[in-house]
Amino acid sequence: MTARLSDIAAQAGVSEATVSRVLNGRPGVAAATRQSVLAALDVLGYERPVRLRQRSAGLVGLITPELENPIFPALAQVIGQALTRQGYTPVLATQTPGGSTEDELTEMLVDRGVAGIIFVSGLHADTTADTGRYERLRGQGVPFVLVDGFSPQVRAPFISPDDRAAMRLAVTHLVSLGHERIGLALGPRRFVPVQRKIEGFVRSMQDRLGLSPDEIETDLVRHSLYTLEGGQAAASALLDRGCTALACASDMMALGAIRAVRRRGLEVPDDVSVVGFDDSPLIAFTDPPLTTVRKPVPAMGQAAVRTLLEEIGGTPAPHSEFVFMPELVVRGSTASAPRRP
Repeated sequence: MTARLSDIAAQAGVSEATVSRVLNGRPGVAAATRQSVLAALDVLGYERPVRLRQRSAGLVGLITPELENPIFPALAQVIGQALTRQGYTPVLATQTPGGSTEDELTEMLVDRGVAGIIFVSGLHADTTADTGRYERLRGQGVPFVLVDGFSPQVRAPFISPDDRAAMRLAVTHLVSLGHERIGLALGPRRFVPVQRKIEGFVRSMQDRLGLSPDEIETDLVRHSLYTLEGGQAAASALLDRGCTALACASDMMALGAIRAVRRRGLEVPDDVSVVGFDDSPLIAFTDPPLTTVRKPVPAMGQAAVRTLLEEIGGTPAPHSEFVFMPELVVRGSTASAPRRP
């Protein structure tokens, strides 16, 4: 023990007596000195005595879709860090195709006594899903917050990006570059964010180019999966309709759209411009760097944690939706419309 005390004292730059007082929880040690000793313990690989370990304020569950789309790990990181700063321990539960369902993950978290749950892009975003599961969860006394996808049937706070504004930003940018034939590639129609993006796209195309809603939805909107392959399939169909610009509902879809353009012997952005959505990590380093609409992930993640902790603390937010404004980030995948012969 003497050798260990001397090691810790040398690392912290204090006396062995001071180290002993800190380890035994005795008074008479300045807060800064106490922190130096604890830091020395961590650096040297010693476990802190149980009495000195920070007690967890509780577990908080975070249920996300698959993590292949980098926007979900990015959001999970923001939420996890915000929870940790408040003394909570985040528990990440991920849905995977053929794996655990949202209901199974929820039951697992409730069984472990979580203080609350944050759902990201869950069944609450699916207009065909039964929302009774959330009422049952409320009946169990578990606070929760829902991210991406508002439902008027669920009595809970929602955190969302402004999907309509996102499409308005994309369309305005592409029209300013001279594009008149702009296509929209997105996921299945049953999801609330998809429906809102369509609304924003149709309204902007009406206002900017004078097209009719029927013409826009029939000719210029294609549904697929939120994957690289889904983006490629949707983009291919839109290129067949003569589109010179493509707005995509995710960066993954946008990368698939770029692949579809290149497989036709065309170039991005010389022949076809492409805009993504999310501004996922590393997306600025694609070839070409992707123009995208940045989802306000830090603000959304911090708001989700703040709102949940208010629920846990007994001052619940009203049944409402907190909507965050996205931002257009112009890079190298958009350019002036090609000249027609």
